Amino acid sequence: MIGDSPLVQVAQRAQDLERAAAFYATLLGTSVAATFDPPGLAFLVLGDTRLLLERGAPSALLYFAVDDLDARVERLRASGVSIVAEPHTIFGHADATLGPVGTEERMAFILDSEGNTVALVEHRRGADA
Repeated sequence: MIGDSPLVQVAQRAQDLERAAAFYATLLGTSVAATFDPPGLAFLVLGDTRLLLERGAPSALLYFAVDDLDARVERLRASGVSIVAEPHTIFGHADATLGPVGTEERMAFILDSEGNTVALVEHRRGADA
């Protein structure tokens, strides 16, 4: 295995490759690492994992970590991104099975430039932590 994660790549549908690449580069605060058009592929590198934007890929539900969910959603709303579900608490992590102990997992859902639903996830210290 190369790197810390066994997940090498995930693909997301992108009807308009240039528009989708710009959307995800802005959303994730990174640049497009490579574009191959034809056949219609763009790659963004996220740590050990590549995000592949591809015209022929099916829609995927991607979950991205953010530091300040409320502020991120407001910036996206101000830039015209459709909010599917406002920031809300999903559950609290009493142990480390699925997240950092003593945090609340909060999520919001948005639509990307291609109409795919994307989740934004924040782990926030719980009120009793």
